[in-house]
Amino acid sequence: MNGCRDADSVASPAGPHPLLEWKFSQVFGERTAGEEVQEVDIISAIEFDKTGDHLATGDRGGRVVLFERTDARDHGHRRDLERLDYSIGRHPEFRYKTEFQSHEPEFDYLKSLEIEEKINKISWCQTANGALFLLSTNDKTIKFWKIQEKKVKKMSEMNVDSARVLGNGSIASSSISTISNTHLPNGGCSGRLDSYLSNDFIFPPGGIPSLRLPVISSHETSLVARCRRIYAHAHDYHINSISNNSDGETFISADDLRINLWNLEISNQSFNIVDVKPSNMEDLTEVITSAEFHPTHCNTLAYSSSKGSIRLIDLRQSALCDNHSKLFEEQEAPGSRSFFTEIIASISDIKFGKDGRHILSRDYMTLKLWDINMDSGPVATFQVHEYLRPKLCDLYENDSIFDKFECCLSGDGLRVATGSYSNLFRVFGCIPGSNEATTLEASKNPMRRQVQTPSRPSRSLSTLTRVVRRGTENPGADANGNAYDFTTKLLHLAWHPSENSIACAAANSLYMYYA
Repeated sequence: MNGCRDADSVASPAGPHPLLEWKFSQVFGERTAGEEVQEVDIISAIEFDKTGDHLATGDRGGRVVLFERTDARDHGHRRDLERLDYSIGRHPEFRYKTEFQSHEPEFDYLKSLEIEEKINKISWCQTANGALFLLSTNDKTIKFWKIQEKKVKKMSEMNVDSARVLGNGSIASSSISTISNTHLPNGGCSGRLDSYLSNDFIFPPGGIPSLRLPVISSHETSLVARCRRIYAHAHDYHINSISNNSDGETFISADDLRINLWNLEISNQSFNIVDVKPSNMEDLTEVITSAEFHPTHCNTLAYSSSKGSIRLIDLRQSALCDNHSKLFEEQEAPGSRSFFTEIIASISDIKFGKDGRHILSRDYMTLKLWDINMDSGPVATFQVHEYLRPKLCDLYENDSIFDKFECCLSGDGLRVATGSYSNLFRVFGCIPGSNEATTLEASKNPMRRQVQTPSRPSRSLSTLTRVVRRGTENPGADANGNAYDFTTKLLHLAWHPSENSIACAAANSLYMYYA
């Protein structure tokens, strides 16, 4: 399976699995022609839950938006029904569920540091009692959220009897005002008070039949998002990853130099399990870029570095896991080193396959698939946008070379996907003999259906900048007609855990594709 796949090669139906035909499904929050996009509305994180029934997105304005699956008719036999429906052209349907403000902009006065509200990562937790749980984080603070349906109680019948109303108030209200405005002799003893009350109220035998208790009914339900815990003050550098453990009790958070282990129930204490900070910061040669727990082994996790290496660590070996159990890195070809070699080798994202045996990594130019039982090199390499290699100098000048693209794997492990510029995303087949390499643009589709989401509250930030979509401008194209439009880029995407369905973000819009 070793080898290199060029993204620009023509896909052929080689291999035992047929090529997938990707189709547009839905778009949420698409812009109208000429509409400007506020920076706070740009999506910065996407994540499916384990069932694939819910999808969460986070944006630069600190908001988390939830979407739910709606096309399942029978939850008991859902998977079988959906497979049947896909054969006749049925596609997954999602709808807007709710949204909440997860983070607010802050200012660290001790360090004179402004902390953005931007959501860096979202990680779903186990559901319980019909409630949804997830973790969201910005650069410094992680929050644990519970989203649950609450019944709205309304008072349908009051205990006011219209037949006994006198003037503007009832007898009861007029009696109370009479007592409060009357001077009671002897300090207002109870005997005299009874005599005053007896002048206003005459209780018939058996009580007053018109006195009724209010009747409360609950017909409507509303989704309520409540912050259960806040995990703060544990990272000196920007948090780039959070990942839940398969034990359902712990999770990790990673910044540039450290990885911390948390218990979901304990917010004021964490354990530092990886620390790559040198005693002298001038000796710093690499930083942590991404970290993720193994999908089934609660003692195993992997983290990537800016040098293009992936380290597998075992929590059973020692409390501080500075020594890795396995190291995965590709040897560079002799004579190929240049000024940009180390920059483009930096891994921006890693993902475990569902089987736990493979790790997918994304650096600037390529996707690499690793087998955790083979540390000699990647088992497959996929060229994402090789045509940009002659433009590395321009990419460095406009800082595009530092863009952090994410990657994802299909639930069956047969395909991988990642994003590129001009809102393109690429899907590759990763089984032996497959030449599948599909390119799609997440902003051009004649058959699209636009799904409206409720309008969001406007944000008034003094430093708010506007991002204008490039229209007819074309800064150049390669031989295959691919435009060098570095202002539009597809950084974030997620693959449905059990179906061939991809959710991807282009600026403030969420696009759904299926095959």
